[in-house]
Amino acid sequence: MSPAGSPSPAPVPWGRCWWALCHGVTSLLLLGPYLVVVLLVVLGAALTPLLLTGLPLLLAGRALAGAAGRLERLRLASLLGHRVEAPDRRPLTLRRVVPDGLGDVVVWRTSAHLLLVCTLGALAGGVLVALVSAGLALALAPLVLDRVLGTTGARAHLPFGLPGTVPLPDPVVVAGGLLLALAAVLLAPLLVAPGAAAGRALLRPPRTSQRALRQRVEKLTATRERTVDSVEAERRRIERDLHDGPQQRLVAVALQLGMARRALERDPQADVSGFLQAAQGNAREAITDMRSVARGIVPPVLTDRGLDAALSGLAAAAPLPVTVEVRLETRPVPAAEAIAYFCVSEALTNVAKHARASSARVRVWREGTQLRVRVSDDGVGGARSGGGSGLTGLADRLGAVDGWLRVDSPPGGPTEVDAGLPGFPEVTRER
Repeated sequence: MSPAGSPSPAPVPWGRCWWALCHGVTSLLLLGPYLVVVLLVVLGAALTPLLLTGLPLLLAGRALAGAAGRLERLRLASLLGHRVEAPDRRPLTLRRVVPDGLGDVVVWRTSAHLLLVCTLGALAGGVLVALVSAGLALALAPLVLDRVLGTTGARAHLPFGLPGTVPLPDPVVVAGGLLLALAAVLLAPLLVAPGAAAGRALLRPPRTSQRALRQRVEKLTATRERTVDSVEAERRRIERDLHDGPQQRLVAVALQLGMARRALERDPQADVSGFLQAAQGNAREAITDMRSVARGIVPPVLTDRGLDAALSGLAAAAPLPVTVEVRLETRPVPAAEAIAYFCVSEALTNVAKHARASSARVRVWREGTQLRVRVSDDGVGGARSGGGSGLTGLADRLGAVDGWLRVDSPPGGPTEVDAGLPGFPEVTRER
C-alpha cells in the first residue's frame, strides 16, 4: 500500500505499450533509409565547397530529410501521441542555393534526429525484437519439437542445453517464453522514451525561427494597436463623462455660492439657506458622478492592501454571491495586480449581465512567474471572447503584457474564464 497522502502509481496502458513496441520495430526497419539520408546530407555539405561537386547530393539529402522529418512527426503523433509542430521551411532560390542549403538549421536538426533513430532507436528496436522473438521461440518450442521429434516431456535445458544443466518441463518453457514476450511489451515505452524526447526537441521549429519571430511581431503589433484604440476610447469616455456630469454640477455649485455671496453683500441679514442647500445638493451629485466616472480606475484599496482586499470589495458589491479565494504568498508587481483586478471586475460584470447565474467563484494564485486568475459561474454559458465584447478588451489588455485569456463556456454552462500574465520576477526556490 502507498503511504497516506501519496498517489498510487498509475498502471501503464496496454495500448501505449503495444504502440511503443511498434515504434521500436519501425525504427529498426528505417535504419537503412535514414543512414542513406544522413550520408547524403553530410557528404553533400562536405563536398559542396569543392567546386560545388556535392551540391546534387546536398539538394537530394535536403529533400529526403524533409520527407523523413514529416514521417518522423507522423510516427511520433500516431504511435506515441506526441504532436510536433512542423517548422517553416523557405524554398531554395538559385542565388542563395549554397548558403541556404548549407545553413538550413531544420535540415541539420532533422539529420541529427535521424542519426539518433539509427542508433538509439535501432538499438531499442533490436532489443525489443530479440526479446519478443526469444519469448515466442520458447513458447512455441514444445509444439515444434513434438511435430519434428514426436516426443513429449522435459526436453529443454537451462542454460541452452549445456551438460549438467536442469531439464525443464514443457509448461515451464511455454510460461517462460510468454513472460519474456510480455516483459518486452512492458519495457517498450521505457526503451523508446529517449528517442521520442529527442524527436520532440529536434523536430519542432527552432525557437529563433523567422516564422516564430514574425508571428510574435504580428501578434504584438495587432495587440498594441487594439490597446491604443481602447485606451483612446476610454480617455474620450472619461472626458465626456466629466464634462456632462461632475463639471456641470460643480458649475452649478459655483453659481449658487456666488449668488449667496452677492445676496449677503447687498443684505447681511438675507436668507441664503436656499442657495446653500442647492449648492450642497449639487456637490453631493457631483461626488456621485465622480464615483461613477472613476469606476474602472484602480481603487486605492488595491494599492494599499492588495488583491485579496480589492477583490473582496468587488465580491461584496456584486448582485450575486461571489466566493473569493486568493492564494499569494507575495504580492505581484503593481501592473499585474491592476490587470488582474480589471479581469475579475469585467468577468463579474458579464456574469451579472448575461450569465443568469446564482453564484460565482474567483480564484487567484501563483504559478511559477505567472499570476493566474479564474472566474467561474453556474450560469447558462455561451460566452465568447470575440465580437467586440468586454472579454475581447481583456484579451488585448493581457496580450499587451504577454499574458493570455481562455474562455470555456459551453451552452448550458458552466462558464470558466482563465487568465494568466507575468506577475513575479522569478520563481522562489522552496526550502
